[in-house]
Amino acid sequence: MEEEQELFRVYRLVPQVYFPEQIHDVVHATKYFLQPEVLEKYKVDPGRVGVSGDSAGGNLAAALGQQFSQDANLRNKLKLQALIYPVLQALDFNTPSYQQNVNTPILPRYVMVKYWVDYFKGSYDFVQAMIINNHTSLEVEEAVALRARLNWTSLLPASITKNYTPVVQTTGSARIVQEIPQLLDARSSPLIADQAVLQHLPKTYILTCEHDVLRDDGIMYAKRLESVGVEVTLDHFEDGFHGCMIFTSWPTNFSVGMRTRNSYIKWLDQNL
Repeated sequence: MEEEQELFRVYRLVPQVYFPEQIHDVVHATKYFLQPEVLEKYKVDPGRVGVSGDSAGGNLAAALGQQFSQDANLRNKLKLQALIYPVLQALDFNTPSYQQNVNTPILPRYVMVKYWVDYFKGSYDFVQAMIINNHTSLEVEEAVALRARLNWTSLLPASITKNYTPVVQTTGSARIVQEIPQLLDARSSPLIADQAVLQHLPKTYILTCEHDVLRDDGIMYAKRLESVGVEVTLDHFEDGFHGCMIFTSWPTNFSVGMRTRNSYIKWLDQNL
């Protein structure tokens, strides 16, 4: 019974625990669920197990997939992963979507950066510096190579980059990464994972929304996965916004909420 409670708890939240405990929770729960006797108990086909999540849950689903991809005993346990407007990186808060949607309701940039600081139990004193990418300036050597893995000038199409320009500071605040090294950890920012990790991931669905600071995280991740041979479906909604999938009942039964939900479910029906 205690193990079942662990399984259905999903993961603990801030401020009860901080990164990387949430990842440990989802890995533990998934490994438990994948035990033959547990799959049999719930009448689950072991060849049809997928992992999915939205927003922060999309981050944890992506991190879980990467953790499994590095373990030969678990590598083929997941048939697919489905990521709904996922949070995938904390190195660049000036991608085109962050610039375009800086003050968009539901998830403005300032709030997203504060969420990252909360996740790492960091100081809000760093928020303003992180907003202008001081935490990954050129003088922060450990960040330079990782920033190359999310070079949006090459990973995003011209229809997305438009006239936006990268924000790369020459000098910044190395102290931020020194005090919060988790910012550069691929377990928190799956987009910066090494290619050797990405190539073993299962078939992937990524849903992105135009009016969302996280839009480009998902598009770049799709591009990186495709580059190493992973089969990816990128499902983009021009009229979508962060969290729109939950707005499917009165009085917020938005068309885009129903369309994103139906598109996601259709993909699962066809691929799982």
